[in-house]
Amino acid sequence: MAVPGETDLDKMLAGLQVERRPGVFTYAAVTVATPELWAAAHGMVTEAEGITLILPVEAAELAGLPIDIELAWLSVMVQSSLEAVGLTAAFAATLGANDIPCNVLAGYHHDHILVPVDKAQRAIDALTAG
Repeated sequence: MAVPGETDLDKMLAGLQVERRPGVFTYAAVTVATPELWAAAHGMVTEAEGITLILPVEAAELAGLPIDIELAWLSVMVQSSLEAVGLTAAFAATLGANDIPCNVLAGYHHDHILVPVDKAQRAIDALTAG
């Protein structure tokens, strides 16, 4: 069974569009995700050390969690196949060449890139320069 989405890297990178999700986000490490945190989370990773949540800064502050970093959430508006090769490396190389750190999350429909909020527009410009 074929996984839906594009696999050709050149096609994915041609005319790439990036959208910024409204808000400012942060990572929070917790041992238990309360229902309030679970509801507020835009992403979650379970690791041996605990649970990492990606939360709006406001939700983290309300929960009394530390704000270690403020991030912009960028969504790449191409549906890449989960079997595609090279897209994450292309994002990382482009952003790295522009001195922009990033963390990448893969969703079923799109890839998402978290970058420092003060570098969001530079990241969008670099990724869409084509």
